[in-house]
Amino acid sequence: MSDAHAPDAPRAARTRRHDPERRDRIIDACLDTIAEHGVAGTSHRRVAAAADVPLGSMTYHFTGMDELLREAFTRFADQAAERVERRTAQAVTLEEALAGFEANIDEDVFDTERNLVITLELYTLAARRPEFREITSRWMSRTRACLAPHVDPETASLLDAMNEGLTIHRALHLEEPLPHLAREGVARLSRRR
Repeated sequence: MSDAHAPDAPRAARTRRHDPERRDRIIDACLDTIAEHGVAGTSHRRVAAAADVPLGSMTYHFTGMDELLREAFTRFADQAAERVERRTAQAVTLEEALAGFEANIDEDVFDTERNLVITLELYTLAARRPEFREITSRWMSRTRACLAPHVDPETASLLDAMNEGLTIHRALHLEEPLPHLAREGVARLSRRR
């Protein structure tokens, strides 16, 4: 009997792959999977394949699909809120704040088909499952807060609602949106009484 098969021979130590960014990669892969398959078609198996991680990593890092969806949509909403915050952060005047808000609608909200689909998937999930409305509510609150130094709360809510409505309008309409629709909407809603 050779030494390799001897009962007391030490087993080769199994090396673990050091992957400190695995959890983040899974969250990003979840968003990609949602964009491709929708929430209904997003599974642990699909996300694991997209993230190139073993299926067991899913249950190691997340208690279930709800936690993963919450983390993924929170990341997505936070990134969207950060974009409008950057656009309006330096605004001193109402005109500067509104210009940043318009640019966010025209250039950031509609930047990719992927982001548009993920946004609509989040809206649908939050509409069906109230526990996900915390994400959308926090996102809308941050958007309105960007306008708060410059407009009253009612106007901020109307502008934010227009932002959300234009997103849905663009996603569902067969024709291209009218040019400068965001600018015209912002101008009409922000008129001082």
